[in-house]
Amino acid sequence: MTNIFSSLPADMKHEFFDEILRHKNIRVERIISKGHVSPEQGWYDQEEHEWVIVLEGSGMILFESGEEFTLKKGDYLNIPSRTKHRVTWTDPDTMTIWLAFHYC
Repeated sequence: MTNIFSSLPADMKHEFFDEILRHKNIRVERIISKGHVSPEQGWYDQEEHEWVIVLEGSGMILFESGEEFTLKKGDYLNIPSRTKHRVTWTDPDTMTIWLAFHYC
């Protein structure tokens, strides 16, 4: 048994990605951010759908359409495949713990 809030990285120089589960049409990952944003070189443009929830902290997701959402603890979004998006802000003072489900 493990806990989603355990084994948190001490060094947050880089965003932390931890694949928790992978099965035929689903992949679950824990993402930990602390002031991190998406890479400058472009948008996430994924083949799978993504359902993401913030378990702790807060962050902002911008869509290519111009829509931007601020997510705080308990907020979630479903992002259809091929919907270009990026993380534009995460709290620099607190770890933001995301749980992302990528599915087909």
